[in-house]
Amino acid sequence: MTRPPTAAQRHLIEAADPVTGRLKGTQAQLAALVRRGLAFRHPRPPHDHFLTPAGHRVREAPEPVAPAPAPAADDSGVFTARIGGEESPESGPARLREVHSAWQGLLELRRMTNPGGATDRPCGWERTHLVQAAALALEAAGHRPAGQESAGYQVRATPQPEAVAVRGPDPEELRACAVTLEQAGWQVSAHTEPRTGAPYVLASPRRA
Repeated sequence: MTRPPTAAQRHLIEAADPVTGRLKGTQAQLAALVRRGLAFRHPRPPHDHFLTPAGHRVREAPEPVAPAPAPAADDSGVFTARIGGEESPESGPARLREVHSAWQGLLELRRMTNPGGATDRPCGWERTHLVQAAALALEAAGHRPAGQESAGYQVRATPQPEAVAVRGPDPEELRACAVTLEQAGWQVSAHTEPRTGAPYVLASPRRA
Protein backbone atom coordinates (compact mmCIF):
# COMPACT_ATOMS: atom_id res chain seq x y z
CA MET A 1 0.00 0.00 0.00
CA THR A 2 1.30 3.48 -0.87
CA ARG A 3 2.45 5.44 2.15
CA PRO A 4 0.31 8.48 2.92
CA PRO A 5 1.96 11.87 2.40
CA THR A 6 3.80 13.43 5.30
CA ALA A 7 2.24 16.30 7.23
CA ALA A 8 4.47 18.76 5.36
CA GLN A 9 3.52 17.28 1.99
CA ARG A 10 -0.18 17.34 2.86
CA HIS A 11 0.19 21.00 3.84
CA LEU A 12 1.64 21.79 0.39
CA ILE A 13 -1.14 19.83 -1.31
CA GLU A 14 -3.89 21.55 0.66
CA ALA A 15 -2.34 24.95 -0.09
CA ALA A 16 -2.43 24.33 -3.87
CA ASP A 17 -4.61 26.55 -6.03
CA PRO A 18 -8.17 25.20 -5.66
CA VAL A 19 -8.86 25.30 -9.41
CA THR A 20 -5.57 24.83 -11.27
CA GLY A 21 -3.80 22.77 -8.62
CA ARG A 22 -0.66 24.92 -8.92
CA LEU A 23 1.78 24.16 -6.10
CA LYS A 24 4.23 26.35 -4.23
CA GLY A 25 7.23 25.06 -2.29
CA THR A 26 10.96 24.41 -2.45
CA GLN A 27 12.36 22.43 -5.37
CA ALA A 28 13.12 19.54 -3.02
CA GLN A 29 9.56 19.49 -1.68
CA LEU A 30 8.04 19.65 -5.14
CA ALA A 31 10.39 16.96 -6.48
CA ALA A 32 9.33 14.67 -3.63
CA LEU A 33 5.68 15.08 -4.63
CA VAL A 34 6.57 14.33 -8.25
CA ARG A 35 8.36 11.12 -7.24
CA ARG A 36 5.25 9.99 -5.39
CA GLY A 37 3.02 10.71 -8.37
CA LEU A 38 1.15 13.48 -6.56
CA ALA A 39 2.43 16.32 -8.73
CA PHE A 40 3.90 16.94 -12.17
CA ARG A 41 6.30 19.57 -13.50
CA HIS A 42 4.92 21.44 -16.48
CA PRO A 43 7.27 21.09 -19.48
CA ARG A 44 6.93 24.72 -20.53
CA PRO A 45 8.49 27.71 -18.73
CA PRO A 46 8.20 28.74 -15.97
CA HIS A 47 7.98 24.97 -15.24
CA ASP A 48 5.45 25.29 -12.43
CA HIS A 49 4.31 22.22 -10.53
CA PHE A 50 0.67 21.07 -10.44
CA LEU A 51 -1.29 18.38 -8.65
CA THR A 52 -1.95 15.16 -10.54
CA PRO A 53 -5.39 13.48 -10.21
CA ALA A 54 -3.87 11.43 -7.37
CA GLY A 55 -2.78 14.65 -5.69
CA HIS A 56 -6.29 16.09 -6.00
CA ARG A 57 -7.68 12.93 -4.39
CA VAL A 58 -5.28 13.32 -1.47
CA ARG A 59 -6.45 16.89 -0.93
CA GLU A 60 -10.10 15.85 -1.00
CA ALA A 61 -9.61 12.82 1.23
CA PRO A 62 -10.09 13.33 4.95
CA GLU A 63 -7.03 13.66 7.16
CA PRO A 64 -6.18 10.20 8.60
CA VAL A 65 -6.80 11.32 12.17
CA ALA A 66 -9.73 11.37 14.55
CA PRO A 67 -12.83 12.49 12.63
CA ALA A 68 -13.90 16.09 12.87
CA PRO A 69 -16.65 18.04 11.12
CA ALA A 70 -15.62 19.54 7.80
CA PRO A 71 -15.28 23.32 7.83
CA ALA A 72 -18.05 25.35 6.25
CA ALA A 73 -17.28 26.51 2.73
CA ASP A 74 -17.31 30.17 3.78
CA ASP A 75 -14.74 29.51 6.53
CA SER A 76 -12.34 27.37 4.54
CA GLY A 77 -10.85 30.11 2.40
CA VAL A 78 -11.29 27.87 -0.66
CA PHE A 79 -13.34 29.00 -3.64
CA THR A 80 -16.54 27.01 -4.08
CA ALA A 81 -18.87 27.41 -7.04
CA ARG A 82 -22.53 27.91 -6.15
CA ILE A 83 -24.56 24.84 -7.07
CA GLY A 84 -27.87 26.37 -5.94
CA GLY A 85 -29.66 26.02 -2.64
CA GLU A 86 -27.02 27.58 -0.39
CA GLU A 87 -28.42 29.27 2.69
CA SER A 88 -26.70 32.60 2.13
CA PRO A 89 -25.01 32.73 -1.28
CA GLU A 90 -22.36 35.40 -1.64
CA SER A 91 -22.95 38.28 -4.03
CA GLY A 92 -21.44 41.59 -4.95
CA PRO A 93 -18.22 42.74 -6.68
CA ALA A 94 -15.91 40.58 -4.55
CA ARG A 95 -17.79 37.42 -5.48
CA LEU A 96 -17.80 38.41 -9.16
CA ARG A 97 -14.02 38.82 -9.06
CA GLU A 98 -13.61 35.43 -7.37
CA VAL A 99 -15.77 33.70 -9.97
CA HIS A 100 -13.97 35.39 -12.87
CA SER A 101 -10.58 34.41 -11.46
CA ALA A 102 -11.69 30.81 -10.89
CA TRP A 103 -13.05 30.53 -14.43
CA GLN A 104 -9.86 31.93 -15.95
CA GLY A 105 -7.88 29.48 -13.84
CA LEU A 106 -10.00 26.62 -15.12
CA LEU A 107 -9.44 27.69 -18.73
CA GLU A 108 -5.70 27.74 -18.04
CA LEU A 109 -5.93 24.25 -16.55
CA ARG A 110 -7.67 23.09 -19.73
CA ARG A 111 -4.91 24.64 -21.83
CA MET A 112 -2.20 22.92 -19.83
CA THR A 113 -3.77 19.47 -19.56
CA ASN A 114 -5.96 18.93 -22.63
CA PRO A 115 -4.36 17.49 -25.79
CA GLY A 116 -3.25 20.31 -28.05
CA GLY A 117 -3.95 22.88 -25.34
CA ALA A 118 -7.67 22.87 -26.19
CA THR A 119 -9.76 25.18 -24.00
CA ASP A 120 -13.11 24.47 -25.66
CA ARG A 121 -13.81 21.25 -23.78
CA PRO A 122 -13.60 20.13 -20.13
CA CYS A 123 -10.39 18.73 -18.69
CA GLY A 124 -9.72 15.84 -16.34
CA TRP A 125 -10.31 17.90 -13.20
CA GLU A 126 -13.80 18.80 -14.40
CA ARG A 127 -14.62 15.15 -15.08
CA THR A 128 -13.86 14.32 -11.45
CA HIS A 129 -15.71 17.41 -10.12
CA LEU A 130 -18.78 17.43 -12.37
CA VAL A 131 -21.16 19.42 -10.17
CA GLN A 132 -18.60 22.08 -9.23
CA ALA A 133 -17.37 22.40 -12.83
CA ALA A 134 -20.84 22.84 -14.32
CA ALA A 135 -21.83 25.27 -11.58
CA LEU A 136 -18.69 27.35 -12.16
CA ALA A 137 -19.44 27.57 -15.90
CA LEU A 138 -22.96 28.80 -15.13
CA GLU A 139 -21.97 31.27 -12.43
CA ALA A 140 -19.11 32.65 -14.55
CA ALA A 141 -21.60 33.33 -17.36
CA GLY A 142 -23.81 35.37 -15.04
CA HIS A 143 -26.53 32.85 -14.23
CA ARG A 144 -27.97 33.11 -10.75
CA PRO A 145 -28.00 30.10 -8.42
CA ALA A 146 -31.07 29.33 -6.36
CA GLY A 147 -31.04 30.63 -2.80
CA GLN A 148 -33.26 30.30 0.22
CA GLU A 149 -35.39 33.23 -0.95
CA SER A 150 -34.57 33.46 -4.64
CA ALA A 151 -35.21 31.33 -7.70
CA GLY A 152 -32.37 30.17 -9.93
CA TYR A 153 -30.50 27.13 -11.18
CA GLN A 154 -29.59 24.06 -9.17
CA VAL A 155 -26.84 21.64 -10.28
CA ARG A 156 -27.02 18.15 -8.87
CA ALA A 157 -25.26 14.81 -9.36
CA THR A 158 -27.08 11.99 -11.15
CA PRO A 159 -26.78 8.19 -11.15
CA GLN A 160 -25.06 8.45 -14.52
CA PRO A 161 -21.26 8.39 -14.14
CA GLU A 162 -20.48 11.53 -16.17
CA ALA A 163 -23.63 13.65 -16.06
CA VAL A 164 -25.20 16.32 -13.91
CA ALA A 165 -28.76 17.60 -13.85
CA VAL A 166 -29.52 21.32 -14.00
CA ARG A 167 -32.94 22.37 -12.79
CA GLY A 168 -34.72 25.68 -12.42
CA PRO A 169 -38.25 27.08 -12.19
CA ASP A 170 -37.91 29.28 -15.30
CA PRO A 171 -37.91 27.34 -18.61
CA GLU A 172 -36.32 30.28 -20.46
CA GLU A 173 -33.47 30.51 -17.95
CA LEU A 174 -33.04 26.74 -18.09
CA ARG A 175 -32.63 26.93 -21.86
CA ALA A 176 -30.10 29.74 -21.39
CA CYS A 177 -28.17 27.54 -18.93
CA ALA A 178 -28.11 24.79 -21.56
CA VAL A 179 -26.63 27.20 -24.13
CA THR A 180 -23.98 28.33 -21.64
CA LEU A 181 -22.93 24.76 -20.89
CA GLU A 182 -22.77 23.92 -24.60
CA GLN A 183 -20.51 26.92 -25.16
CA ALA A 184 -18.35 25.75 -22.24
CA GLY A 185 -17.79 22.35 -23.88
CA TRP A 186 -20.60 20.27 -22.38
CA GLN A 187 -23.08 18.02 -24.17
CA VAL A 188 -26.62 18.88 -23.08
CA SER A 189 -30.05 17.41 -23.61
CA ALA A 190 -33.49 18.52 -22.42
CA HIS A 191 -35.67 16.20 -20.37
CA THR A 192 -38.88 16.21 -18.36
CA GLU A 193 -39.49 14.67 -14.95
CA PRO A 194 -41.94 11.78 -15.54
CA ARG A 195 -43.91 12.39 -12.35
CA THR A 196 -44.04 16.18 -12.14
CA GLY A 197 -43.50 17.23 -15.74
CA ALA A 198 -40.80 19.67 -14.60
CA PRO A 199 -38.11 20.33 -17.22
CA TYR A 200 -34.42 19.80 -16.55
CA VAL A 201 -31.17 19.66 -18.48
CA LEU A 202 -28.76 16.74 -18.44
CA ALA A 203 -25.15 17.79 -19.10
CA SER A 204 -21.92 15.80 -19.53
CA PRO A 205 -18.38 16.91 -20.49
CA ARG A 206 -17.65 16.67 -24.20
CA ARG A 207 -14.61 14.58 -25.04
CA ALA A 208 -13.89 15.84 -28.56
